[in-house]
Order: sequence, then C-alpha cells, then structure tokens
Amino acid sequence: MRPLAHRDRLNRRPLLRENQARQEGRKMRIRVFEPRDEQAVVQLWTECGLVVPWNNPHRDIERKLKVQPEMFLVACSEPDNRIVGSVMAGYDGHRGWINYLAVLPEHRRKGIGTRLMNEGERCLRAAGCPKINLQVRSTNTSVLAFYEHLGFKSDDVASLGKRLEADE
Repeated sequence: MRPLAHRDRLNRRPLLRENQARQEGRKMRIRVFEPRDEQAVVQLWTECGLVVPWNNPHRDIERKLKVQPEMFLVACSEPDNRIVGSVMAGYDGHRGWINYLAVLPEHRRKGIGTRLMNEGERCLRAAGCPKINLQVRSTNTSVLAFYEHLGFKSDDVASLGKRLEADE
C-alpha cells in the first residue's frame, strides 16, 4: 500500500483539470462524482446495459464512496451539467481496476470514453499503480476493440468470481 502521505496528496489535489472538449458546440468536463449524481449515473449505466440483476448499482456506488471516491469520475456536458459518461477506477496495491466505463449512446464516438479512461489512468498512475485490469463480456466486440485501440491486450487468464454479499 502507498504511504499515507502519498494518498493524502492525491486526495488534496485540486479537482481534476478541466479536461474540456467541444461536443457539438457544447463543452464537456470530467469531474469527481458527487452524491447528487447518483440517480443520473444509475440511469446512465442502465441505458448503457451495465446494470445486471446480481449487482445493485446503488450499493456499488455506496461501496465506492467508501474506497477511493476520488477515482469515481463523471463526464458532464456544460452548461447544463448533464452526466453523459462515467468511470470507476480503483487500486488495490497490486493492480488498478476499471469498472463502469459508460458513455450515453448519443454521445459515443466523440472521445468522451477515451478522455474518461485517460483520467482514470492518470488517477491510478498518481497512486503508484503499475498495471490496469478490466473485464469485458466476450460478446461485446465493439468495447473490446475500443480497449485494444487504447493499448489494452487480452491476458491469458480466467476470470473467476465469488459473491461474498448478495445485492438485493
């Protein structure tokens, strides 16, 4: 685990740099998730097909806010502050993980997903993370191509899981 002073430095940093881009005449910025964003983020994940019966998205958010909440990012259109994307990053001291990368379908192919990944990666690097892992359903070929374009490669491993607590 990184020394406490390093983690404090990461948490005290000014909010993420503006990271803005023109999107059909509108600005977009990436910022840290705020509790008032919860409903919009769950709606985003639902529209993107990321919500599954065995994972309660509200509980996932509740858990993330207890562990490295500064690595839970949202992309917002401006000036209306509408959430159009998200990424949840985390570092366990060995590997970084990316979860819930999502961009509303009507905002895809505009660079938002790439910018979210870049910001998630920046947070992980700042924490001392040497490698990022993520999981993608094998049938989701367009998302696999997106990650390959960003430099990710398929690892020759099997992904196993064990539920320790039921999400109901």
